[in-house]
Amino acid sequence: MAQTYSMYTDGGSRGNPGPAAAGAVLYGKKGEVLGEVSKALGKMTNNQAEYMALILGLKKAKKLNIKSITSFLDSELIVKQLNGEYKVKNEGMKVLFEEVTDLTQEFKSISFKHIPRTKNKYADALVNKALDKKDRKRKK
Repeated sequence: MAQTYSMYTDGGSRGNPGPAAAGAVLYGKKGEVLGEVSKALGKMTNNQAEYMALILGLKKAKKLNIKSITSFLDSELIVKQLNGEYKVKNEGMKVLFEEVTDLTQEFKSISFKHIPRTKNKYADALVNKALDKKDRKRKK
């Protein structure tokens, strides 16, 4: 079986809902960083931001021509929804879930795994960087 690339994503909001951001880091087969993305998202819930991080990361992976990927998220809810263990009931999240589902069709193989927050520090730092940058602009 061919090795896959890995991606760590995180989304967060300051308040729920509140100002939100997303971050994703893509790693090569040898663990090297291939790319990253972070973006302020405006006002949304933490769960919506988690989905947006995954969407941004998958789009970046697609641009890097990655066909096989393992996605690591610290949101157990999102992982269980994506793996079919939980239904998506929230209408705002259904749209994002469907966008992720559509993006997954672009990959030869893809999986979603839950990890503890402590194992997701790089992606978390990207989220905070985007939120802090937005805060600084707002305070000027």
